[in-house]
Amino acid sequence: MKRILLFVLAAAIAFPGAAQHIVKGSIEGVPYQGSYHPTYSSDGAHFVPKNVILMIGDGTGLSQIASGYYANNGELTYANLKYMGWVTTQSATHFTTDSAASGTAYATGQKTYNRALSLDMDKKPIPSIPERVIGNGIISGVVSTDDLNGATPAAFFAHQEDREMTDEIWADLPGSVLRYFAAGSKEKFEKRPEATQKAIQDAFTVVYSLEDPACATAERLGVLPPAVETGYIVDGRTDFLPTATRQAIDFLNARKNEGKGFFLMVEGARIDKACHSNDFPSAVKELLDFDKAIAEAIKFADEDGNTLVVISADHETSGLVLWGGDPSKGNVEGVHISGGHTPLPVPIFAYGPHAQDFMGVQGNEQVAQKILKLLLF
Repeated sequence: MKRILLFVLAAAIAFPGAAQHIVKGSIEGVPYQGSYHPTYSSDGAHFVPKNVILMIGDGTGLSQIASGYYANNGELTYANLKYMGWVTTQSATHFTTDSAASGTAYATGQKTYNRALSLDMDKKPIPSIPERVIGNGIISGVVSTDDLNGATPAAFFAHQEDREMTDEIWADLPGSVLRYFAAGSKEKFEKRPEATQKAIQDAFTVVYSLEDPACATAERLGVLPPAVETGYIVDGRTDFLPTATRQAIDFLNARKNEGKGFFLMVEGARIDKACHSNDFPSAVKELLDFDKAIAEAIKFADEDGNTLVVISADHETSGLVLWGGDPSKGNVEGVHISGGHTPLPVPIFAYGPHAQDFMGVQGNEQVAQKILKLLLF
């Protein structure tokens, strides 16, 4: 009890109002899933990579990662990586960012106001990484467990004044340079205006399952499964994220221009959503699933030898702190002190050629600038 009281006092000082918002949670008996141990053969090499995979764990701070680490008996693919740093996440207008502004910083290398999608402070479009690198023959894709119009994936293909402009975001998709997308959902897509649906279907082969045979032959592919397949794990999602991550990698790698590469953004969106709800067990399960997707990316980097993987977050959510557990039994206990985002720096991990570039403290816009420097070399 003394420990909890001291924590509450410290939280109240660091986050005003936290003393009125203390939500404890626990998870027990998490099945051990292991992790992928890299070969490190290209890790930290000085040659310029052809491919970059940017992975964003929405809402994922150090405590979220630690929760998964301890629940998985002290093991994560995250934890097998050597190059690490910190990312500050502030937007151009707020000390505490939202996902749209931070997604824009990661997508464009430029900060903007909260709620904006790849627009600058004057509401003028900022070219995203996919739009910048297509001129060099590099193709791009996005994967997310959010709806495709969610703030983070949308920042990589849309340019809108507000993240809630759902119809406008979807309408930006057919004119985008993306070659691949996989996200939610069939239901969300079918609610869009008929003209938007037709334009998207004219631009992409749209399927509703990762197992659709058309996935193998399409030149531009959009995967929009039913909502339950991209929803929470606790509500029935299975292996969509790691499977879509590997499919996206293989799709882009098979279709990239000769001598060129690809860029892929992968988002584990529901870590954030679970933390907003202060649902600690769900957040841990989402983190562990995101780690499976990380494993797929690192495996490919080892197979390919010419791929950089960068893993970070758009912001931390809920001010999560661990306060007990037994890793040997897959048991972890945590405390949420907020239902919203926090301004805490978030960890960044990197693997592959030039992974060392991402060590130290950097802004989220600097992460994108470093990626662009490599892809536009």
